[in-house]
Amino acid sequence: MSIAFETSAQVRFAHIDAAGIVFYPRYLEMLNGAVEDWCERALGVSFREMHHDRKIGVPTVKLQVDFTAPSHLGDHLSIALTPKKLGRSSCNLDICFACEGEVRLKAEVVLVCMDLESQRSTAWPDDMRLRISEASTLAA
Repeated sequence: MSIAFETSAQVRFAHIDAAGIVFYPRYLEMLNGAVEDWCERALGVSFREMHHDRKIGVPTVKLQVDFTAPSHLGDHLSIALTPKKLGRSSCNLDICFACEGEVRLKAEVVLVCMDLESQRSTAWPDDMRLRISEASTLAA
């Protein structure tokens, strides 16, 4: 499988629980950070530009996560994000967190492009649609 976008995160003290492993909601924060990085670095549109200038957002409407192995304080996680399907207003992503080649988390995510004023789904802007489509072709 080709990877369309990669970023990383370090497991910090704020991420772990009393058992010394990442508390699962912290993974979701890291996952959202990866989506934010993807929008800015791969699609060319920062969350600030989306929300403040374009008045759109990309909320997660579906999320399925498999936690396959624990992560510990100091671990450096590689995060791979691969667009799998692009709809009029939706985008399906596969996201994988790994540490030194060991998969820690796999997620299937559906984002929807949303007009922040009407609070309704809206078609992806042409520039973002083009970049997602290009990445989806690479991932096929």
